[in-house]
Amino acid sequence: MSTLLLALTAGAVIGLALGALGGGGSVLAVPALIYLLGFTPAAATTASLFIVAATSATALYTHAACGNVLWKTGALFAAAGIPPAIAAATLSTRAPEAVLTAAFAVIAALAALAMFKTPPAEQQPRPVRPARAAGAGAGLGTVTGFLGVGGGFLAVPALVSVLGLRMRAAVGTSLLVITVNSLAALTARAGTHTPLDWAVITPFTGAAILGAWDGKRLAAKTSGHTLQRIFAAVLLAVAALMLTDALH
Repeated sequence: MSTLLLALTAGAVIGLALGALGGGGSVLAVPALIYLLGFTPAAATTASLFIVAATSATALYTHAACGNVLWKTGALFAAAGIPPAIAAATLSTRAPEAVLTAAFAVIAALAALAMFKTPPAEQQPRPVRPARAAGAGAGLGTVTGFLGVGGGFLAVPALVSVLGLRMRAAVGTSLLVITVNSLAALTARAGTHTPLDWAVITPFTGAAILGAWDGKRLAAKTSGHTLQRIFAAVLLAVAALMLTDALH
């Protein structure tokens, strides 16, 4: 299979997962870039930030049009994540490839295990505490910057459980946070000399954006919990593969 076709296929699958699940799909971008398209871990995490930022910004627009984005809460959460995202992104470029791969495998496994759980029930919104928002936002920014993932699988639960947002608002607001953190981390890596193959990244990103629209339609026809469990199983297998690779 040609590199272009692989990039289009992988991007479409990841976009489909993002659209169907509302978060978590981008965690497959890094392993796809490494194992299918031959990127180094450093290049894959950088490229993933671009893919995640573009896809999340597109999805943010649609959620904002539906009134599902709490801009003040999202801005506070995102602002707290910018400094750690930049610091973690800089540190990531100096980390050994085996460390990056192992760290990513652990985060992917944790995300998969979290997805196996029943989604949290809707709850009454409560006042946002700035200190809690800042703490959760800083943690998410660190993960985004170091591993090149959007962190939707972390942001949505944090916005629901820590800040008390309803699920729809949490998903929409998380896209604002993810977009800002990804752009901040990408800016920090702009001065590095990690080579990026834009002939692969561009079609990958385009396919992911288009796939996200199809994912939304898929979610309307299939049980969200069923889709989540299938994706979690795939993610857990990918995490095991990456951890095995890092330890050899």
